[in-house]
Amino acid sequence: ATATTPSTEHTTNPNIYQVTMSIPGPLIAGSIAYFVFACVVNGGIFASMATGMVSKDNASIGNVVTSVCIFSMWLFWLSAWLHQWHPLIKPIYEE
Repeated sequence: ATATTPSTEHTTNPNIYQVTMSIPGPLIAGSIAYFVFACVVNGGIFASMATGMVSKDNASIGNVVTSVCIFSMWLFWLSAWLHQWHPLIKPIYEE
């Protein structure tokens, strides 16, 4: 009896499908938009502090509040987008 070694050749099986996973484009675009919005708002708060319109304590509170608020808005948008991406319930239309 001879010992056989596993072959290094890959066979193509038509019954096996390759699934590629990637992050959808609208999800990336929306996330970038919220990130830019957060940078603009926090930059505005920093500019207000630098010009003396707002005290340092109030500016740091504003940074925290706006960061949490924008993250919450992004999370709400994300859940709404994901629920519409693959709906679990589809309407049945009567003719």
